[in-house]
Amino acid sequence: MVNEKPNLSFWQIWNMCFGFLGIQFGFALQNANISRIFQTLGADIDTIPLLWIAGPVTGLLVQPIVGHLSDNTWNRFGRRRPYFLVGAIFTSLSLIALPHSSVLWMAAGMLWILDASINISMEPFRAFVGDNLPKKQQAKGYAMQSFFIGTGAVVASMLPWILSQLGVSNDAPAGTIPDTVRYAFYCGALVLFIAVGWTVYRSREYSPEQLARFASHSEAPVDTQAVPSQADWQASAWRYFVPAVVASGLIWWFSWDKQLYILTFALAAFGLAQYWMAWRQRQHKVAVGFDTVMNDLFAMPKVMRQLAWVQFFSWFALFAMWIYTTSAVTSHHFGTDDTSSALFNRGANWVGVLFAAYNGFAAIAAIVIPLMVKLWGLKLAHSINLLLGALGLASFLWFDDPHWLLLSMLGVGFAWASLLSLPYAMLAGCLPAAKMGVYMGIFNFFIVIPQLLAASVLGLLLRHGFDNQPLYSMVIGAISFVIASLMVVRVRLNGDSQHRVSTQSTGGVHG
Repeated sequence: MVNEKPNLSFWQIWNMCFGFLGIQFGFALQNANISRIFQTLGADIDTIPLLWIAGPVTGLLVQPIVGHLSDNTWNRFGRRRPYFLVGAIFTSLSLIALPHSSVLWMAAGMLWILDASINISMEPFRAFVGDNLPKKQQAKGYAMQSFFIGTGAVVASMLPWILSQLGVSNDAPAGTIPDTVRYAFYCGALVLFIAVGWTVYRSREYSPEQLARFASHSEAPVDTQAVPSQADWQASAWRYFVPAVVASGLIWWFSWDKQLYILTFALAAFGLAQYWMAWRQRQHKVAVGFDTVMNDLFAMPKVMRQLAWVQFFSWFALFAMWIYTTSAVTSHHFGTDDTSSALFNRGANWVGVLFAAYNGFAAIAAIVIPLMVKLWGLKLAHSINLLLGALGLASFLWFDDPHWLLLSMLGVGFAWASLLSLPYAMLAGCLPAAKMGVYMGIFNFFIVIPQLLAASVLGLLLRHGFDNQPLYSMVIGAISFVIASLMVVRVRLNGDSQHRVSTQSTGGVHG
């Protein structure tokens, strides 16, 4: 007998997604304020991308590992929920500690801990939707997550500005983080813990035995690739490792930009990881978690490979925005680079308002996007939203009045909401149910890799191509969004018409 997961009610989906409000609260505080914190503690604009790599590197390491572990966890607390709770505890503690950093290296180290903690909670939430919802409700579940992401980030991004309006001091001596930022991080710690705790307490999970019995009548066969042989691993290892070593030598010999080492070291590490896999196969070692992640990476479904390129260019654009918006707005729209000035802090607070705006528009877009999917299908809807994001970033050059940048954030908000839902809706039908967690973690690679590339080359591009003007990072981001929009066309879903029909019943996040 074929069993299908039962539909969940609106409030059941609400409860299982509510924790994302808290996770995004912490994530938005980080995105809106970390460049400001780094600059306050003495970082110059050239080093900011290097300091930002904490997020992508920890995501690269943590998410697939947590995904694999949660796939193979079951105890009285559940499958994914133990990771929600552990991540929430450490994230809350990190949010409290980070704004007390007194020197730059301390803030950078705390960012690593904060990102690792957020990723422990964040990764299982993606798999949680795939576990608990039938295929026809998964798009609705991801849209609900987008709604909470947007809602939580609105308040979090604006919080320093709100606190300043309530009389909390927004000024501080040079090298000191203002009270508005510190108190905002305290609030974030509390909100995150309560929101994730609500999901842990109010949600239930299917046991591995129950999940094994569930199967969708319309589920297509999983189109995975062959696992590499020992010879394949070894040949691929040399293809990555040797060019990485040669490139590192050239960077050292010719004194090229040291940020390029991020890229070469990442390629070398990937080559060594593949050589390790070849050695383990040669020694007939019993597979461990790392082996599983590497094998699944190379055996991932074809649709996932195609979506990887869309993710790559989309997240490169977002990383360009997150790194340089504070520098762009304070220098161009507010006319100052003095981090201790009142004008700089007003500009930095306005960036928080702008980030709140795009997240607010994303919450609205989460209601509109299912209607777009119903009319045009997943692929065209996502492509249009990415073009709106490109238009939003490009318009930073057109407006001198910073208040008009709120209009720019409208396009960014639609792109952001679409990125948080539609790629996962496209992906859901091609993943093996028993590997939902590890593949969602591996899918994060295609968010991390463009961020590492951005940290390596964005500063170089601005310095040599745009006279070190951070405003032009928005142009680079806009071009990247356009490329991502075009790459959506290459994605071949298992019957585009079927995916269009399956989303018609999702409605908006309130449907």
